[in-house]
This record gives sequence, structure tokens and C-alpha cells, in this order.
Amino acid sequence: MSDDLLIAKLSHGFDHLDADGDGRLTERDHVLMGQSVARSLGHPAGSAQEERIVGAYVAIWRELHLPHLPAGAVAMGRADFLASTASLADDPAAAEATVGALGRAFLAVADADGNGQVDADEFFAFQHGHFPQLRRSDADTAFAHLDRDGDGALSPEEFVTAIIEYWTSRDPDAPGNWWTGSPQGDPDQTTL
Repeated sequence: MSDDLLIAKLSHGFDHLDADGDGRLTERDHVLMGQSVARSLGHPAGSAQEERIVGAYVAIWRELHLPHLPAGAVAMGRADFLASTASLADDPAAAEATVGALGRAFLAVADADGNGQVDADEFFAFQHGHFPQLRRSDADTAFAHLDRDGDGALSPEEFVTAIIEYWTSRDPDAPGNWWTGSPQGDPDQTTL
């Protein structure tokens, strides 16, 4: 299959992961993302909950991204991000080890009530922290695609699988393509 869909999704994701908009992913972007998600989940600035969430995002930077950079590097540009992330599409074990770990870290943040699953409200709040233009109706449509068993909640497996599919799948029919609210990963702000 063509890499066009995969590259579109990765580009869309990079645009939002680059929280300060400087064209590079850094630890600072992860701090800003953590703060944004904490606010979206209703946690006040400076709270223990915000600190926990920011800590999870900084750990993602330090444990997932930083070890793959050249010695001394403190940032990852778009081209390197696209190349390294796209390579996971051909290595399911590496995708599970890296993106799966990311998904499990995100699950711990998104599961605001701590019941072991993510409902539609939690999904929207979590995603809105990453994708501020995401409309509730689009999040609900995405959630319906990701909730594979239709029980009204994303199990840990559904949640993590969605993230892995979003970041690694070339399959145009993969439910995880809906992770950001758009199955094409369309970066056009008006479609989110």
C-alpha cells in the first residue's frame, strides 16, 4: 500500500506534537503538551495532577524519543520524526515496544477516573489537549470507530491498539486512523 496515508497522519501528528511550533520536537514540547492535556482534563496549573501528567510526557521524551537521537542532540526535526516513525510500520515488534509504551503512558493520563478504561468524555478531554481544534462531534465519531466492541468505553487494548494503528498503519480501513478525529490525518484545521 501507499505510504501517502501514513505520512499524512504522521505529519498531522508532528504538527500537534510540536507544541511551540518551532518545527522541532523537544522536551519543552512535551512539557507544554502535558500542561495542555492537564488543563483539558480540568486539572489546575501547578496541581499534583498536572505535575503527574507533565511527568508522564517528559518521560515519553526521555525514554522514547531522546535515546534515538544522536549523542548530544536535544531536538528532532520533522524529517527525522517522519522517517523514524514511518519505519515502525514495517517492524510490528518495535512498534509495540515504542508506540505501545506511548499508548500505555497515554492511557494512564486519559483514564481520568482511574477505572481502567476511557469513556467518550475522557477521550475528548484528552484528545482536545493535543488537538485544540478538535470538535466534540468529530471526537465522538472517532470514538465510535475506536470502540471496537461497542461497549461505550475504550479498553486498554482498544486504546493502545488505536495509537499503534494511527502511528504505524498503512491500511486505510484501520480503526486507529480515526485517533485524531480524522481518518486521513488531514492537517487542515477546518476539518478537525
